[in-house]
Amino acid sequence: MQFAGFTLRNNLFVAPMAGVTDRPFRQLCKKLGAGVAVSEMVTSNSLLYGSAKTQRRANHDGEVDPISVQIAGADPAMMAEAARHNADRGAQIIDINMGCPAKKVCNVMAGSALMQDEPLVARILEAVVAAVPGTPVTLKFRTGWNRDNKNAPVIARIAEESGIRAIAIHGRTRADQYTGEAEYDTIAHVKTLVKIPVIANGDITTPQKAKFVLDYTGADGVMIGRAAQGRPWIFREIEHFLATGELLPAPLVTEIHQVCREHLADLYAFYGEDTGVKIARKHISWYTKGLVGSAAFRRAMNQLPDIPAQLAAVDDFFGQLADADTRLRYEEEQPQELAA
Repeated sequence: MQFAGFTLRNNLFVAPMAGVTDRPFRQLCKKLGAGVAVSEMVTSNSLLYGSAKTQRRANHDGEVDPISVQIAGADPAMMAEAARHNADRGAQIIDINMGCPAKKVCNVMAGSALMQDEPLVARILEAVVAAVPGTPVTLKFRTGWNRDNKNAPVIARIAEESGIRAIAIHGRTRADQYTGEAEYDTIAHVKTLVKIPVIANGDITTPQKAKFVLDYTGADGVMIGRAAQGRPWIFREIEHFLATGELLPAPLVTEIHQVCREHLADLYAFYGEDTGVKIARKHISWYTKGLVGSAAFRRAMNQLPDIPAQLAAVDDFFGQLADADTRLRYEEEQPQELAA
């Protein structure tokens, strides 16, 4: 796929997720089939540039191109400066967050709250595009502020006129948060209105669903968020299905054990032992969610205090799985579906 001046291996995108899409996770998703992985949201507040959290979020050492960094804020000048700051430090694509529904973001009129103020949206987009003329700028937003105010078509046209190179739309309003089901009619309508690429996001949890959404909306690609948590190989499953119409078999237990092990090693190295162990807990929980016998394992694992104990527990759990079956086997026929 041609996207914002880059040739991608496919049209599959990792959605930016706070506390999830750090460098280790982005690298893993790209390795397992994603075309683009967007960074965690980075603040536009220059006072926080030196904080450990912001510096980690802006760390792209060794990351596979293209490097896409998402920025958030509500002030055009600050957003422009944030774009320049990140472009100077290796960002090859600047993505603007107008999709986050979190209260702490919306309460300062950032994220999806911006959709209430269309003139401000235009000023922000124009300021960011002008600030980084050599760097493509993309935009992620929702279908609207609430179900009575679905203004995604208006925002999409503003984006195109402002010089935004591509847009991603989550099929829910800000008021919906992550509840209910994503709808794709709005995305399909937006696709008929603009010439820039449109990426569809929301509830894409299986290869079949990815194909359905692409066919239904006419979108140029799909963006996957929560369904990739603990299942980063979903990207190669979708890639294979779109290319062949066939589903890959469930992965080998030994392979996913190794994937998990390497991911944990990256987390420990990236965050240090104390924070790394804490961050690793949620990823281990996601990797094992729904697998046979995992509930008791996850409860015990969350109490383990250090790297050796954590790794020993992971090795033991996957060893038991491998003894029972060569391939991953879930307690239900299909993994539990998660809102993307």
